Amino acid sequence: TMIDQELRDTAGALGWDIEKLRRMAKLIRRDVLIQVTNAQSGHPGGPLSAADYLTALWFRYLRVDPKNPKWEERDRFVMSNGHCSALNYALLARRGFFDPAYLLTFRTTKSRLQGHPNALKLPGLEVNTGSLGQGLSVAHGIALGLKLQASPARVFCNCGDGELQEGNIWEAVMAAGHYKTDNLVVTVDWNDAQIDGKMHQVMNVNPIDDKFEAFGWYMIVADGHDFNDILRAYDEAIDHRGDPVCILFKTTMMYPLPSFMDWEGKRNNWKWHGKPLSYEQCDQALKELYADGEPDYEGKIFTSFEEARRSYGVKNYLEAWLSFGDPLEGEAKEFIEKYYTVREETDEKTRYKLEYV
Repeated sequence: TMIDQELRDTAGALGWDIEKLRRMAKLIRRDVLIQVTNAQSGHPGGPLSAADYLTALWFRYLRVDPKNPKWEERDRFVMSNGHCSALNYALLARRGFFDPAYLLTFRTTKSRLQGHPNALKLPGLEVNTGSLGQGLSVAHGIALGLKLQASPARVFCNCGDGELQEGNIWEAVMAAGHYKTDNLVVTVDWNDAQIDGKMHQVMNVNPIDDKFEAFGWYMIVADGHDFNDILRAYDEAIDHRGDPVCILFKTTMMYPLPSFMDWEGKRNNWKWHGKPLSYEQCDQALKELYADGEPDYEGKIFTSFEEARRSYGVKNYLEAWLSFGDPLEGEAKEFIEKYYTVREETDEKTRYKLEYV
């Protein structure tokens, strides 16, 4: 298994320092690149822009228990922009909810890691999301319910800035301001990029901070790639009482990859919203990700997609798949059979036996 057992065994907030968070964010970005490239499908742009501030949330502040995903006092996290599922899955895997080798099943038939999160299939997810605008309404409902129960839990909801063009968002913002739902924190990925252009050109929602404040929210603006500023923002949000809180994180799509942040000289290019990288582009992206010479949280540095993909391990992939109790079939079986002859055993302890092809 590739699971970090210490993280899996730790319930509650981890309280990590900036150095550990920075290394984990690099690993999370690697996971995103490998998932989307391996599947040749998915959304790399949003996950890479939100990776720093959501890594900080998950590995410093968020109170969860990987061994008991339904722990009543857990904090709830809702990825309202559900197309950023590759980031959500990487965070869950690295926090210990499932084996990171299973990330290689992203967007394959029968996998629990579909293009948009399915909370009925994957422990650790709270809500099925991806129909943009709905996640915040659900998150607010959860927060109200927790307040009625006098629960200490908080609800964190991530939204894309383009998602704020949905009317449903502003109904939820109005309701939370009215009810002063102060156990709700919304993080907004303010990268000014969406599926078909720059947000301010497609349908400008700026000034975002003034709009939230007009509805009675406490507003914080921070640099979504500066860990000192990220921690300042979360500390301020968690300390605030009496109002719902919105943190507007200024980010750059495809950060920190120079060749991808600029497309034909146009900063923050929106074309990477839902475009997977080719294998060659992923090689380049990994070189740029590790260009500073610093290893990720696993202590590794990669310069090629194939090298990085192999590191997740075929046998780990099989064990991760079977750990959910799912039968080995479809694309997963085809993948395994590239490397192994799979023989089913009648012995309950060894349901599958692997022999190298």
